[in-house]
Amino acid sequence: MAIEQQVAAALVEIGAVGFAPEKPVTFKSGLISPVYVDNRRIPFWPEAFRTVIAGFEAAIAKHAVQYDVIAGVESGGIPHSAALGYALRQPSVFVRKQPKEHGTRNRIEGGSVDGKRVLLVEDLVTTGGSSLASVSALREAGAQVDTCLVIVSYEFQEADAAFAAAGVRLYALTAFADILEAAVQANRFGRDAMAVIDDWLRDPSGWAARHGFTNT
Repeated sequence: MAIEQQVAAALVEIGAVGFAPEKPVTFKSGLISPVYVDNRRIPFWPEAFRTVIAGFEAAIAKHAVQYDVIAGVESGGIPHSAALGYALRQPSVFVRKQPKEHGTRNRIEGGSVDGKRVLLVEDLVTTGGSSLASVSALREAGAQVDTCLVIVSYEFQEADAAFAAAGVRLYALTAFADILEAAVQANRFGRDAMAVIDDWLRDPSGWAARHGFTNT
């Protein structure tokens, strides 16, 4: 089984994929969705966690990623970047969403990235806003950042364009389509659920309005 399918199957198996058409979730980007992937569950399930970290290691080798430091995006990317750094015996840091309001007031925690090649690790990419904000913070701190590894990508064109414009290559361990396929094979989603999800996928930004949901 390819790594994309392995990761997708692991996420479905641990219950990280949810369907909530009556109480849809709102992503950081503001997008409202009836289906979601909760990667925060992964560290609770050691075998799934091992699958994800092995997937990151394989992606680094496959794409010949060159780096000096691994960085995780607060908060979802932190456990994965730390575990990956430990597995590879490489230094890791994490990037805060905002600088600390006390102490050193750092945004980059763990060590200096000045003049170093940094590999960014994220748990999920929808529009890419959080990840690219971390790229900017790392670059402001003197780092060279041109690659981001993510567990799951929704593969929205908006995100692809944003990463390309920022000069960052995005490599996902699995895609949302792979996860849906794994969920169907595991009988987690029925026909009614898939009809709702397909409707969302055709027009994610317009789905909420069509179904009477608004941002609050």
